[in-house]
Amino acid sequence: MVNYAINPANLPAPSGYSHGTLSGNTLYLGGQTALDANMQIVPGGIVEQFRQAFGNVLATLAEAGGRPGDLTSITIFLTDIPDYQAHGRQIGAVWRELAGAHYPAMAGIGCTALWQPEAMIEILGVAVIPDDRLRVPEDSAH
Repeated sequence: MVNYAINPANLPAPSGYSHGTLSGNTLYLGGQTALDANMQIVPGGIVEQFRQAFGNVLATLAEAGGRPGDLTSITIFLTDIPDYQAHGRQIGAVWRELAGAHYPAMAGIGCTALWQPEAMIEILGVAVIPDDRLRVPEDSAH
């Protein structure tokens, strides 16, 4: 089976990784922190970082023709679990705004640090996209 790199133009250009890898109908979504288009972690705390990181995941999903309802699994890495829990209602509201009421299998994992020192959150996931919406890139096989 051929794997295809999924790298949306509206996300920072990857170097040494892909934002997503499409294998058949399954899209493996690489870890996304709260990097904006200027390669900066968004300021403002965990809610704003969640919005940006999850938005980056959804941008990669959309590039392959996917929708939030296609997500089957999400893993969230957190440098401060109590902070995330304290803002759970706000984060839940952002989730519903961006993805609706679809909740895939999820895990939250505490960690001491992420790739960018100011990052508080990193989100990765898996989605299965139906054939009728699947967009396979023509020039990104690897």
